[in-house]
Amino acid sequence: MNSVDLPLVWAGLIAFSVLAYVVLDSFDLGVGILFLFVHGEASRDTMMNSVAPVWDGNETWLVLGGGGLLAVFPLAYSIILPALYVPLTAMLLALVFRGVAFEFRWKSYKGKFVWDWAFMLGSTAAAFFQGIALGALVQGIPVAGRAYAGGWWDWLTPFSLVTGMALVIGYALLGASWLICKTEGDLQSQAVHFAWISGALTIALIGLVSLWTPFLDARYMARWFGWPQALYVLPVPALVAACAVALYIGLRDRHELTPFIASLGLFVLSFFGLCISFYPHIVPSSVTIQAAAAPENSLRFLLVGAAVLLPLILAYTAYSYRVFRGKVSMDAAYH
Repeated sequence: MNSVDLPLVWAGLIAFSVLAYVVLDSFDLGVGILFLFVHGEASRDTMMNSVAPVWDGNETWLVLGGGGLLAVFPLAYSIILPALYVPLTAMLLALVFRGVAFEFRWKSYKGKFVWDWAFMLGSTAAAFFQGIALGALVQGIPVAGRAYAGGWWDWLTPFSLVTGMALVIGYALLGASWLICKTEGDLQSQAVHFAWISGALTIALIGLVSLWTPFLDARYMARWFGWPQALYVLPVPALVAACAVALYIGLRDRHELTPFIASLGLFVLSFFGLCISFYPHIVPSSVTIQAAAAPENSLRFLLVGAAVLLPLILAYTAYSYRVFRGKVSMDAAYH
């Protein structure tokens, strides 16, 4: 294994875990974001039932990504965590309230409205603070020596606020397109309406953030607009445009699956765009993947565990989605 670049392999595995979390947990957070905008208690019950069997499994990838970062890139973890204490703590608390709402909403009849709000606000806050953390990471984290050198509120900037808002709206798009796949009748019609609005706003915000990002760092600018580097990254915006067209056609023609696939495509391509901007850094633009990695023996040992664990998680995830495939019935209940 001496010829294998283990830090790069692990960077790929952690990136995959983060992407899997974004792909899988984004739509169930989106369902929560839209929760109180949908009319009718029966429709809201159906919305919650559409994600109830899978939401907690989706969050496995968040734990895997965070734990992997600590074990494999401890230097990066020790820099990123102090820089993002506030948004990450707020995100985790929001996820807790949202998780509790899944259980309490079905049991507390008099206080059901409280848990409706907890579900919506928890989902929205979790998405918003994920976006805030992402924006703070993209704009760069100051490092002195081997430690975070910034202030307590450096994460709070106009750019991070925009990325926070963009993630909320993007997750709402994925939630709406998920409901188009999983529901019928009036709820599906409402989901189509929300998908039109959130889809247009998501594409506009992707464009805004994509144009803003290169001006945050000269390396980003060189990567995306330098010659001939621009030729290599051109497929990413071209494919984003293709996904936007597919989303429009899918919603116009009332396809059930196409809007969801196109929306996921927008997120996956945006993630690849971030990877292109960041590489070879894991803490932009301060610490490289190689510099942040744990000793090679540790990487090799942990890779054995990952070779066992990742296929099990993938198999469980695939099985759960297969078991709960198809439309959600209005009379189903979450217990």
